[in-house]
Amino acid sequence: MERNNLYPIFLKLNSLHVLIVGGGNVAEEKLTFILKSSPDAKVTMVSPMFREGTIALAKTGDVKLIRRRYNKRYLKGKHIVVATTDVPSVNIKVHKHCRKRSILVNVADNPPYCDFYMGGIVTKGNVKVAISTNGKSPTTAKRLRQFFEDVIPENVDDLVKNLNEYRKTIKGDFEQKVEALNEFTKGLIEKKE
Repeated sequence: MERNNLYPIFLKLNSLHVLIVGGGNVAEEKLTFILKSSPDAKVTMVSPMFREGTIALAKTGDVKLIRRRYNKRYLKGKHIVVATTDVPSVNIKVHKHCRKRSILVNVADNPPYCDFYMGGIVTKGNVKVAISTNGKSPTTAKRLRQFFEDVIPENVDDLVKNLNEYRKTIKGDFEQKVEALNEFTKGLIEKKE
């Protein structure tokens, strides 16, 4: 049976620099995705043109728009790159330049040229759930995101904050604290009969 071997991480995009190459629909979708999840992300976009929606969206965050064709000099100081142009040779060039510099890269809709995928995300306060289908089905990730948005209660953040306060009151070493928290939260996952 095939399995998803991706390693999930949550990045602090306010301390990393993201470059989006492209200015069309897909670029706008990726920018929307990034800013929705990380409103304080530092993003640069490079493209000869930008959609009006992208220009408006850029004004809501720390987004710099550069109206030029892609050049590898735009990779300087970047940690993550998303290539979204409708010219495959440009996207592959971006991938090659990133790999040479050890920069994480995602070429939209081209899994062999991706170091990471941008999956579905559900956020409720401090709780964030990320969903991956291993790049095989963005539609399934979207449906699962919608499902989790419905089933995770709106007040889950209250639970997180209360457990954090309780955690601060527990005495003992790390192992004892984990044991106490496990006992305290056991009822959250026990099935009702």
